[in-house]
Amino acid sequence: MRLVAYLRISSTTQLEGFGLDVQRKAVRQWAKDHSHRIIAEYVDAGISGATDAVDRPGLSDALQQIGRPSHADGIIAARLDRLARALTVQEAILALCWREGTRVFTADNGEVFRDDPDDPMRGAMRQMAGVFAEPDRRTTVKRMRDGIRTKAETGRKATGSYPFGYTATGRGRERDAGAQRG
Repeated sequence: MRLVAYLRISSTTQLEGFGLDVQRKAVRQWAKDHSHRIIAEYVDAGISGATDAVDRPGLSDALQQIGRPSHADGIIAARLDRLARALTVQEAILALCWREGTRVFTADNGEVFRDDPDDPMRGAMRQMAGVFAEPDRRTTVKRMRDGIRTKAETGRKATGSYPFGYTATGRGRERDAGAQRG
């Protein structure tokens, strides 16, 4: 089976970490283990999973590969929340894939099956995962906002770059208590 890989990270700071590399490794390993071939890889770096598919260039390109005429038999992502963090976006992406006759896979759970009238729990469980992905994203954003606010209230540099010629001082919780000229 020919698959298109889709990778996504929410923030540009994840570019410095292993977010994309971890996803890429998981997707490639799953495809290899299940005798599938990845024919293309599309990435959205620094784009929220709550963003509509049309506003994500990587996802839009991946979905074009499964359109008519189809170049791929399906899409694979590391996890379902990499496709979408908003339930409505998740379900729209899945519906589009299924309408085009293609399959959707995740490296952590395998095939994301279409709804089955004889098994109503299948769709319900998938949608529950999508429901919980949304508040998880919102909780993460809230924590970051609260941390920035608290850091600023203590007089530390909370956001942005240092002015030219200044560097951070201190380590850990004491970092940024006062910038020094470099």
